[in-house]
Amino acid sequence: MNRFSFKIPQEIICGENSIEKIPELLSQQGLMKVMVISDPHLEKLGMVARITDILGRAGIGFDSFLEIEANPSVETVEQARLAFVTSGADCLIALGGGSPMDVAKAVGVLARFGGAITDYEGAHLVPGAIIPLIAIPTTAGTGSEVTAFAVITDRSRNYKLTVFSYELIPAYAVLDPTLVMTAPEKIAAACGIDAMVHAIEAYLSKAASPFSDAMAEKALELIGKNIRLFVADRTNLEAAAAMLYGSMFAGIAFAWARLGNVHAMAHPLGGYFDVPHGVANAVLLPTVLEYNALADTGRYQTIYEAIKCGDGWEDFTPQTLVDEIRSLTAALGIPQTLTEVGVTADKIPAMAVDAMKSGNILVNPRATTLTQIEDLYRQAL
Repeated sequence: MNRFSFKIPQEIICGENSIEKIPELLSQQGLMKVMVISDPHLEKLGMVARITDILGRAGIGFDSFLEIEANPSVETVEQARLAFVTSGADCLIALGGGSPMDVAKAVGVLARFGGAITDYEGAHLVPGAIIPLIAIPTTAGTGSEVTAFAVITDRSRNYKLTVFSYELIPAYAVLDPTLVMTAPEKIAAACGIDAMVHAIEAYLSKAASPFSDAMAEKALELIGKNIRLFVADRTNLEAAAAMLYGSMFAGIAFAWARLGNVHAMAHPLGGYFDVPHGVANAVLLPTVLEYNALADTGRYQTIYEAIKCGDGWEDFTPQTLVDEIRSLTAALGIPQTLTEVGVTADKIPAMAVDAMKSGNILVNPRATTLTQIEDLYRQAL
C-alpha cells in the first residue's frame, strides 16, 4: 500500500440557499470588499446578481470581473489580476464552473506573490497562502471548489498549463444546489461525465489511498444514481444536490490521488481545438478504459456496479464497463468520437507530446509511452 497523507483545509457549506451564508463567512475573517469573478453567461442568467444582491444587503462592498471565457487564458488571468488590484478588494468569490475558479485561484496567487502565472507552472511553487477565496460552483462537474489545481491556457504554446499547490484550495466552498438547476442539458451532461471521470481516474490511480478511495466511491454512488435523472430534469432538487455533492467528493478524491491518461490527453484537446473539457473527457474515457483494462484489479466491476442502468451483467468483464460508459454518454447526447468535435489527425503528434508532460501519466494504472498516447488519440478519432 502507498504511504499517504491528507487534510481538509477548508470549510464546505452545503444545502439549498446556502449562499445566504456568504456575509457570515466574510465577517468571520474580517474581510471588507469582494471581487466577484464569473462569466458573461452567468451574468445574463442573473446568477451574479444573486450573489451581489446578498453582498449589497449585508453592506459589503464588491466589484466584478465577468470576462472569463471557456479554457481561460494567461491574458485573462492578467486582466483579472489588474482588476482585483485596482478595486482594492481583499478577497475573491469565484462563481461558476472550473474556468472562473481557475482564474480566481490564479489571481489569488499573483495578487499575493506577484509575477506571471507561468512562473508557478508545475507542482508546489506557490510559496504560501493566497488571497482568501470563496468558491461557489454553478455546475456539477469540475470539483474545482475543493481541488489544488488551476488550469490556464497559454495560447502562445497551444498548451494548458497546470499550477498544482494545496495553497490553491479555496478557504470556503459553498455548494448550493439551486445554482446548478438552470444548466442547459448539454452542459449538465458534459459536466456530470467530467465529475464521473474524476472519480473513476482517482479510483484507478496508482496514487490512490483508502482516503481517496472513500471519496471516489461515494462520488460514484451519488453520480451513478443521479446523472440520468439530473440531465433529464435539472429542476429535480434532490438529483441536483446529489450531483453537486458527488462532484465535490470526486474533486477531493483527485486532489489527493491525481487522475490518469484521460485528463492528460484532454487538456491538449482544449489547447489545440478548444474542445470543452467535459466533452473531451467523455469521448476519451472508453478508449482509455479499454487500454487500462490490462491493469484492472477488480475495480472496474465496482465502478460498473455504481453507474450501471438496470440489473447489469451476470458475467462481468472489463469490456462490460466500457460498453456501459459508451451507452451512457450516447444516451446523454455527448459526441462519441473526436472527429465529431472537430479534432484532426495532423495535430496528434504535438498533442501527444503535451499529454506526456502531464503528471497524470505517471499515476495512470497502465504504463504509457508517447507512441501509445498517439495510438489512443487515433482510436478516439
